[in-house]
Amino acid sequence: MTIKQALIKGVTILKLEEISTPKLKARLILQYVLKKPRQYLIVYDYQKLTDIEEQQYLKYIELLKQGNPIEHITHQKEFMKLNFYVDNNVLIPRQDTEILVEEVIEIAKKTKAKKILDLCTGSGAIAISLAKYLENIEVTALDISRKALDIAISNAKNNNVQDKITFVESNLFNSLGKEKYDIIVSNPPYIKKEEIKILDKEVKKEPIIALDGGEDGLDFYKEIIDKGYEYLKYSGYICLEIGYDQKEEVFKIIKNKNQYIKTYCKKDLFDNDRVIVTQLG
Repeated sequence: MTIKQALIKGVTILKLEEISTPKLKARLILQYVLKKPRQYLIVYDYQKLTDIEEQQYLKYIELLKQGNPIEHITHQKEFMKLNFYVDNNVLIPRQDTEILVEEVIEIAKKTKAKKILDLCTGSGAIAISLAKYLENIEVTALDISRKALDIAISNAKNNNVQDKITFVESNLFNSLGKEKYDIIVSNPPYIKKEEIKILDKEVKKEPIIALDGGEDGLDFYKEIIDKGYEYLKYSGYICLEIGYDQKEEVFKIIKNKNQYIKTYCKKDLFDNDRVIVTQLG
């Protein structure tokens, strides 16, 4: 089987299963198997695959066909122009979350923030990006999952920011001391429990613990907003990623706590409400 034939076969299999972006995924899988860039596949499209390469490629196409995210096969995801290892123990970082990171960077520079707390760190994408792009910053990154923390620690080392981040195994604030932070940031689980059943096949392959926000999808927002002010310095900020339809509900939770002022929302690239920022008054 040649490179060209392999791509045609992969695309055909994925299309029959109605897998999204079949051409892109088939190409990325073949690049991963051959360890070659896209240009190589174009120039040498009549080159034959070895038997081992062909078997690997078709095995990975089968995994895609079954709904496995491509990132769980290649274990690679770019976020904020940095490379992250991911597997089925962590949520795959999304482009939408870059809006949250960019907003936190802007606030941190404006306020000369020194300490940031990242809740539900997962792969460490948020914490590591902040440590990479902010000078003189100390980041504390929490997660309830030991496996997720191990991945985040490895990603921090691979991006050369391990000395700027302290990783803590904790269910939100439970294992924290009394230290206070300039900014608390989080992309918490926010899918309603019932809606998890109807998610795309690929999303269902991600850890439920990183998706399940409780009956109304708001469990984590309630706790972060309810207790967050105790861990903020005066005039500190809470920055949260939200679901596209959760703005009003999260605004209401914030309003019910008298501690916060200057709450605002930012949209993502698709004009959906995506980030909520509130300040301790």
